[in-house]
Amino acid sequence: MNKSMPPALALCLLLLFPPAPSAAQRREHLTPEEIELVRDNQELDKRTAVFIKAAQRRVSALTDPAGAGREAAKESKEWGEVKGTRAQLLYDVARILEEAVVNIDDTHQRSPESALLRKALYRLSEAAGRLIPQLTPLRERITDEPERDQLERAIETAQEIVEAAKTHAVTEEDLKAKEKGGKKGN
Repeated sequence: MNKSMPPALALCLLLLFPPAPSAAQRREHLTPEEIELVRDNQELDKRTAVFIKAAQRRVSALTDPAGAGREAAKESKEWGEVKGTRAQLLYDVARILEEAVVNIDDTHQRSPESALLRKALYRLSEAAGRLIPQLTPLRERITDEPERDQLERAIETAQEIVEAAKTHAVTEEDLKAKEKGGKKGN
């Protein structure tokens, strides 16, 4: 299996899915608290986990507003309040996934042999794989063109991550084997 990730993965994603001209572009896709969590988590796998949770919070707000509201009450101090229109939340999901890819690509540029690269991509692809079936049913409910564009962008970005991970990420079995090996060495 090819262990290196193409350096232009993030660039390809951004070229394939340019931001749609809308009010959503002027919006910050992360809450101030999430931005602080990203800054605080300098290790790639931990930073990727922040992006994953941020994207999932928005998908939950779209697909299960009542459940997301209960979670938001518990998490608001640490993670901030997720708010916005449906189009804005969909924009946020796509941008968060893109930012996670850019972080992985940046790490690859600086440290191509980092053990965290493939692990972070695997975790991101695993999360993207969970987001796709949550977002796909929204296609039936969304008729507004800007919302539809943002939904398609979010789904396509998640699909691109899943596809990229098939050739560049570790498998779950690889992670388990590494974890077992690491415990023996401690």
